[in-house]
Formats: sequence, structure tokens, C-alpha cells
Amino acid sequence: MDKRKKALFTAKILLFGEYGIIENSMGLSIPFNHFGGALKTKKDGFTDESKESNRHLSDFVSYLKNLSENNELIFNLDIKLLENDVRNGMYFDSSIPKGFGIGSSGALCASVYDKYAKDKITEKNLDNQSILDLKSGLAQMESFFHGKSSGLDPLICYLNLPVLVKSGQEISPIGLPEANEAGGGAIFLINSGTPGQTQSMVTLFLEKCKTDGFRNLIKTEFKKYNDMCIDAFLRKDFKPLFSSLKELSSLVFEHFQPMIPEVFKKLWKQGIETNAYYLKLCGSGGGGYILGFTKDYKKAEKYLKDFNPHIIYKF
Repeated sequence: MDKRKKALFTAKILLFGEYGIIENSMGLSIPFNHFGGALKTKKDGFTDESKESNRHLSDFVSYLKNLSENNELIFNLDIKLLENDVRNGMYFDSSIPKGFGIGSSGALCASVYDKYAKDKITEKNLDNQSILDLKSGLAQMESFFHGKSSGLDPLICYLNLPVLVKSGQEISPIGLPEANEAGGGAIFLINSGTPGQTQSMVTLFLEKCKTDGFRNLIKTEFKKYNDMCIDAFLRKDFKPLFSSLKELSSLVFEHFQPMIPEVFKKLWKQGIETNAYYLKLCGSGGGGYILGFTKDYKKAEKYLKDFNPHIIYKF
């Protein structure tokens, strides 16, 4: 596999399932090859940014070492080699913006697992159980960065494949509908310009879930429209996709206000009112990127022109 030979791990985009997968909604996540990262050594060049990355890696290694010494580390990692490499200046050279909801910490965890796991799971020995094992161990690793992790982001970054989450116990690689570069519809990203705070956003969501009304909303309305979006998208059935997207976008606008960057609130509402496009969270929100869907990109473009959208998929 070309990506593995280069030890480059790409970003990811969770098309559907943000927050919902915590409460057993479906999720659909895809690799995003526009950004990537790889572990490097001092001889590859050492800048102030590299030194900062090395310091963060050192803290990460301490976390993994502590788990290992307490016999709590899920993966069998070569901690001594990892510790030695970090002591000698290893760093993570990454173009993935941090806190933007596209897998910066996921790619780092995938890189460390790929290089230091002693009984590595690869595409050659992949089945549902091994995917669950991978996800579980990677979730433990990524918890260092976010306090709580589903493990989905580093899983996508590691496998470099689109993955469908049907439930907490059923996860599988999946083929996406073929893109149509001549099509008028598009999925796009827009950038808030400021990073989000994943841990604080997830903590806020979990606090909101302690109220019966909000938790019930996630388990019913949110799950229904999220899962309908995935089903329609995979079938390339765009009429139900966009009617479900409108409902999902409206629901998030009403109930997830703290997760929507201030700069996007007017734009978000405008999409729902004009039906020119619909916006949704990309990751935990609070900053970073926002995802957009439109049946007619030319129509949507007049509203989006000041936000420099980046098209990731055409249909």
C-alpha cells in the first residue's frame, strides 16, 4: 500500500455522525488526502515547530508508558523504542490543522501505532473483530488528546479507507458512490479560521445528554435524520438526502448553538431559509471546519463567496 510505505497518514472527514455516534447513531467517515502527517527524525530538519511537536510527543509517551506499566495499555507497543526515538528528537510533521475537526490527533495515533505496534493489525488480517480491536486501542491512545475518544478518527487515518459505523459493534470499510466531476451538486468545507476545543465541546455535549429531553432528542430525531442521510447518500438518492439534511441542519442549529462558530451562524440559517445549501458540523465544532452540502453549487456560491469553500466531492 503506497501510503503505508511512505508512513504518511492522511486527515479524515466525518461526513455524518458527529456526536450521534456517541449515542449509537450511524457514522460515515472518509479519508481526506488534502492533508497528512508522518513521524520524522532530527535529520529530516528540526524547526521550532518540530521542537514543539517533540515536546507534545514526549508527554504522549509518558501517558502510554504509564498505561503500560499499570498493565492497562490495550496495544502491545514497543514503548522503549518509542521513548528512545522521542528522546532523540522524533516529531510529527503534519499539515493537518489542529483543532479543525479533520483528524490531527487521529493521524498521530495512527502513525505511532503503525511504527511501534508489535502485533499490528493490517488490511491483510482485517475483519469486524479486528476493526473493533483497532478502534478500541486507538480510542485509548487518542483519549490523551481529547479526554474521551470514540477511536473512529485514528481508525480512518490508519486504514485510509471510508468506514461505515452501523453500531458500536458493527464497523466496516465501505465503497463510496463514484463522484461526478461534471455534476452540479457538491460537498464542501468552509474554514472558521479558528481552532475548536474538542475536549470542552465533547464535555458540553455529555453534560447536555444528562438532561432527558436532549438525550431523547439525540436518540430519536437526530439519529433518524443522521441515519437517513447516510442511507440516501450511499444509494445516491439525492431527494431524501437533502430533505433529511435540511432537518439535520435545522436540528443542529436549534440545539447545538455553542458548537456552531459565531462567524457561521447567519450563513447557517440562510442556507436553511433559502435551501441553496445546508451546513453541518465537521467534528466537534466550536471552530475549525464546517461541512456544506448543495444540489446546485453555482446557486450556493453567491452566498458562500466570502467564505472560500473547498469542494471535497461532486455529484
